[in-house]
Amino acid sequence: MANLKNESEFRAEIFARNPKGVSEILFGARVCICGAGGLGSNVAIMLARAGVGEFFIIDFDIVEASNLNRQHYFLKHLGVPKTRAIKEQILEIDPYAKVEILNEKLTAQNVREILRDEKIICECFDGAENKAMIANLASEWSDKIFICASGMAGTQNINSIQTRKFGANLYICGDGVSDMSAGLIAPHVITCAAHQANAVITAILNKI
Repeated sequence: MANLKNESEFRAEIFARNPKGVSEILFGARVCICGAGGLGSNVAIMLARAGVGEFFIIDFDIVEASNLNRQHYFLKHLGVPKTRAIKEQILEIDPYAKVEILNEKLTAQNVREILRDEKIICECFDGAENKAMIANLASEWSDKIFICASGMAGTQNINSIQTRKFGANLYICGDGVSDMSAGLIAPHVITCAAHQANAVITAILNKI
C-alpha cells in the first residue's frame, strides 16, 4: 500500500482523476449486484475503480476455467466462490470499501427478503428467467432503481449495446436481441457491463 498518512489521504490519491466532487458522493453509496459472472464481476470492478464505497454482491457459483474469457477472475481464483474472489479484488483496489457478500441463489421465494433494503439493484444474471425476476420487481418497488441487462452475445456490431429506460426506475443495458447461443466474448460482455456501471454511477449522482 502507498505510504500515505490516513484513509482520506490515500483515497484522495486513488481517485484524484475523478471529476471534482464525485468521489465523495460515490464513497457514500451502496450498490447491490445480483450475479458475479461476466457482467457482475466487471461491474463490481468498474464501480470499485470509480470509488463506490459499499457493495452487496450475491452469487452462489464458483470460478471455472470457462469463466476466464470474459469474467474478472484469474487462474488463482479457480474453484473459489465468485463472491469471495471479487471481494478480494475490490479490496485490492480500495481497501476502505465495504463489501458484503452472500453465497446464495436468488429465487422467487427469497428475492424480496434479500433485496428489501437495497436502493440500487444491478441485475447481472445469465438466464432470462432470473433476469425477468429482478426486472419485474421494478413495478413493485418504485423507490428503488433497477439496472438490468439484455443482449451482449456474439461478435456483431458492438455499438448496438445501449442503455434504455423503461418506466420510472428500470434501465436495461444491451442490444436487446442477442442470446447466449451466439457465444460470449469479452468485448461485448464488458461493454454491456460498462453501460450498467455507468448507469449505476449516474443514478447515484441523481442524473437519471
